[in-house]
Amino acid sequence: MANHLFVLEQYYCSADAGAVAPLIATVGCRLVATIRLPTDDVVIALVEGPDAEAVAAAAAVSAWRVDRLIPAWWIHPPQASPTISDVPRQVKEA
Repeated sequence: MANHLFVLEQYYCSADAGAVAPLIATVGCRLVATIRLPTDDVVIALVEGPDAEAVAAAAAVSAWRVDRLIPAWWIHPPQASPTISDVPRQVKEA
């Protein structure tokens, strides 16, 4: 079964909250990335899973509170990002 991408949001109101990423270890779900937006007091986790219910259950098992869970899709997947060595050097003309 193909995995789908979901965004999990967790909202905070203290500066030290949200320092720990969810430990998604449920079969069929995978934590792709976690970022914190300190000015918005939010932590965003990108999780792949078969459906929203499975992703919510995986977050619950990891004891990670989810304030919002929404489906998402990649615009530019991380594996499509070029590395520095892939980017051609531009030569300045004198």
